[in-house]
Amino acid sequence: MINIYYESWGEDPQAIIKNNKEDRHMQRTLKKKCLRMALTILASFFVLFGVAVLEVPSTAAAPQSPGSFHELVEEVSPSVVNISAVKVLESSSAPFIGPFGQQSPMRDFFEKFFQFRMPKKFKQKSLGSGFIIEKDGFILTNNHVVEKTEEIEVTLKDDRTFKAEIIGRDPKTDLALIRIDSGDSLKPLPLGDSEKLHVGDWVVAIGSPFGLGHTVTAGIISAKYRKIGAEVYEDFLQTDASINPGNSGGPLLNVNGKVIGINTAIFSQSGGNIGIGFAIPINMAKDLLPQLKKGKVIRGWLGVMIQEISPAIKEKMDLDTDEGALVADVTEGGPAEKAGIKRGDVIISFDGKRIQEMQDLPMIVASTPVGKRVPVEVIRKGKRTQFQVEIGKLKEPEKPVVADQEAPELGMTVREITPELAKRYQLSGTEGLVVVNVETASPASEAGIRAGDIILEVDREPVNDLASFQSRIREFEEGDTALLLIKRQDATLFMTLEVRK
Repeated sequence: MINIYYESWGEDPQAIIKNNKEDRHMQRTLKKKCLRMALTILASFFVLFGVAVLEVPSTAAAPQSPGSFHELVEEVSPSVVNISAVKVLESSSAPFIGPFGQQSPMRDFFEKFFQFRMPKKFKQKSLGSGFIIEKDGFILTNNHVVEKTEEIEVTLKDDRTFKAEIIGRDPKTDLALIRIDSGDSLKPLPLGDSEKLHVGDWVVAIGSPFGLGHTVTAGIISAKYRKIGAEVYEDFLQTDASINPGNSGGPLLNVNGKVIGINTAIFSQSGGNIGIGFAIPINMAKDLLPQLKKGKVIRGWLGVMIQEISPAIKEKMDLDTDEGALVADVTEGGPAEKAGIKRGDVIISFDGKRIQEMQDLPMIVASTPVGKRVPVEVIRKGKRTQFQVEIGKLKEPEKPVVADQEAPELGMTVREITPELAKRYQLSGTEGLVVVNVETASPASEAGIRAGDIILEVDREPVNDLASFQSRIREFEEGDTALLLIKRQDATLFMTLEVRK
């Protein structure tokens, strides 16, 4: 509302009345004009704003909601099973089974006066999950769910229970294949392609956490190619879908209901879910299934010891990349030696597959069929060279040899090998110099050198006596880095040592 105030002084009353009437008429006219103008402006604003909203596209893509997982869960749940296993464990101090429990103050009394002895072996019931992969009863799960078991029971969604037998186990990947005889056709889960997963993709986990069968959780793929040191061969998918004890062996599915992983481990200080779970990629399981059905997994063998390329080693060996696996030793008579691969080579490609990190090589070699000839590309003294290697068979329980790489950084005493020293440190040869003492917080200690280590080379030059070793060390200036070839037990590895004078 628009208010207009007029102030008049010293005029005739009739004139004032007349003027007031005219003023009121003008006020009404002005109010109508202002109202029409305001309505016109407001209408124009909404029209223009609406057009702008329709014509100007959004610059940020709206996240795609998965909606409900109800149909997916209904479809796949009959294929997910609960596994109950009775394990036989060995312990020098098994749980005290008495009227007052393990922590009873009467424990000593029972053992002394009633000749009660703690069993070295005792049974423990464990729970896990699994999923049907074939109609005739094959079920995929984790090795740690079924290993060292006396009996295994599998419970289906409809509460039917069956005894299961172990068909094949692979502790190195924590995979196991078991089988039940249900008497009728079972519904298998389709296996997807874990390589097609992307970080951020929706996933669903189904299992029996804490024994609560067919519990469903959802989340996303948080990361790929995780290595957490849990198994010899690992390449985990990381997810924030809730995984807890009892979920082990259960399926991790994509939104199409296909298995893309096998829930295996969690990272937790409390033992419960904190949003960091790990699953074995289903492609790894698919590669091993034919061998698991035969009851034994046979892996390829290259015959090398490898280690990571540290920044100091990269500089000393004049490498233009820190990718690849550095060959620290070559097994005599092994496939690599026969092909011409030598210590100091850096393997950057195996069978056409790029080796980005040291850990990539053992997994690729292990999955290569025995007897297959494959191209192996290495960097040797700055030049790329390719070898043809015929893959051998890895002997069990031998593991792929990976050299321990300490933090590279002279506080040590070295001696020529004598019969007494060879006996003390259980040395098999007399070549090189043996380290008999390493000072705390010294460059040698920081480099990871230990008493009993044998120094074979300094900067690629052999050192078989103290004179040659001291001569090589004198060539370095304060702060220089020496590249040492160390023999530790039956293995060799490169180490870098900062020279301080």
